[in-house]
Amino acid sequence: MSDGRLSINQETIKQWSLPELAEGCAKAGIDKVGLWRAPVQAYGVEATARLLSDHGLTVTSLCRGGFLTAPDPAGRARALDDNRAALDEAAGVGTDTLVLVSGGLPEGSKDLYGARERIADALAELAPYAAERGVRLAIEPLHPMFASDRCVVSTLSQALDLAERFPADRVGVVVDTYHLWWDDQAPAQIARAGATGRIHSFQLADWITPLPAGVLLGRGQLGDGSVDFRFFREAVEATGFDGPVEVEIFNEALWARDGAEVLAEVASRYAEHAC
Repeated sequence: MSDGRLSINQETIKQWSLPELAEGCAKAGIDKVGLWRAPVQAYGVEATARLLSDHGLTVTSLCRGGFLTAPDPAGRARALDDNRAALDEAAGVGTDTLVLVSGGLPEGSKDLYGARERIADALAELAPYAAERGVRLAIEPLHPMFASDRCVVSTLSQALDLAERFPADRVGVVVDTYHLWWDDQAPAQIARAGATGRIHSFQLADWITPLPAGVLLGRGQLGDGSVDFRFFREAVEATGFDGPVEVEIFNEALWARDGAEVLAEVASRYAEHAC
């Protein structure tokens, strides 16, 4: 049985349009969703907010901002402008959390430390803008296999080293089981994050092998892989976190199935493996 904290990330049922997502979740008794910018932009920010409100749905996060590692002034300016737009969109759909995928190494660079410092510089500019809109920046560490092209922040420790330069109500972190399940330092870092109220999002997906070509779409349905979800949930809740638990799965096999069937399965697996 669900505990009422389940949130369905839009990408989990990517085959559904926004209206289908809103109607399907409402019919299933699920009142929380995580959104992605592209479909929100296509549908319209104000229209999205009305649609979800009409169906009694709360937006738990918007994904994604970030990609803040450009070394040149023009690239940096473009990234900051895009993230300001993302913050406006987050506020517009009524969520207090913008998930950040920080960005990979610039072409030809091997300087991980310099890239991370550029992220910190960008956060210093974005955090006040976010605060004015009532939105928190949530740094998501991604599995190290994404460090070169997508996210130079690979561990919760690295994410917290960046976040802790700023007030906790402005910059925090995402705890995503898919990206952190392998790290034996994750429990200690979850405790560190929770001690100062920096867990801004808690996301679930399983780790299955072999990974598909391109690896991005390799997230597994809950219970199909290697992740101990109750272990992570207990660690997160031991810090006092009692927010939504968002299931975010990128998986072409799930996208090829009937959306209502996938939604029912996610809810069932969540109750079985994560409650």
